[in-house]
Amino acid sequence: MGLIDSHAHLTYPELFGQIDGVLQRCETAGVERVITVGTDRADALAAVALAERFPGRVEAAAGIHPHHAGEAIDADLRVMSGLWHSKRLVAVGEIGLDYHYDFADRGVQRAIFARQLELAAGLPYPLIIHCRDAFDDTCRLLQEHEFAGRRVVFHCFTGTEEEAARVAACGWRLSFTGIVTFRNSRSLQAIAREYPGDQLMVETDSPFLSPEPVRGRKPNEPAHVVHIVRSLAALRSVSYEELARQTEENTRRFFGISEGPLANP
Repeated sequence: MGLIDSHAHLTYPELFGQIDGVLQRCETAGVERVITVGTDRADALAAVALAERFPGRVEAAAGIHPHHAGEAIDADLRVMSGLWHSKRLVAVGEIGLDYHYDFADRGVQRAIFARQLELAAGLPYPLIIHCRDAFDDTCRLLQEHEFAGRRVVFHCFTGTEEEAARVAACGWRLSFTGIVTFRNSRSLQAIAREYPGDQLMVETDSPFLSPEPVRGRKPNEPAHVVHIVRSLAALRSVSYEELARQTEENTRRFFGISEGPLANP
């Protein structure tokens, strides 16, 4: 048994520049695999290359992040669609909407998100969703493209109990980052405490969001997912070993990750 960090950005310079050390620290901490998530065309290609370099240790996901929607051109979408037919991928994403930073025009974000949903509609992969201050539009577009009841995860969830209930009603999932370990995250902790054990997944979103007790340490890295699991285990009054096993099994099942030496051969 080994933990899986279900969402990291190993291709970002802070981690990629020390990738051997990052993966060695994962091994020491008991983190068996990392899903590295591409956020634009170049980053997605780098994510796939990293998965090919470290089979059985690194998996790849690819999508155009809403922050990059304003830069996306048709060629980017064609490349992304081609990657989505690669057996080196385990997910489409992260894709979605971000009305908090508004790094791209909201209409453009919606158009790029919708186009990616159209291209991904017939694929077997789950979706990794980025949603910040854009919950209603994100859900509406997912439902319009008939993703209700399909494998969809709202990564780095920090929403309300009502939003969590709406995600569940659509048959989708939440994933928890180091934010759930913060002392002032009581409402998120309340959601995580009651979240179904057979759906629970964890992620670092590294190099961002270092959890307690390493909060403030930069960069965050996948080995720190152990702190999130330890915090959730205490919150849910179960053993670390039980929660580690649960999250590993849930993540493997959700993303279709095999237990052999090569993922998705």
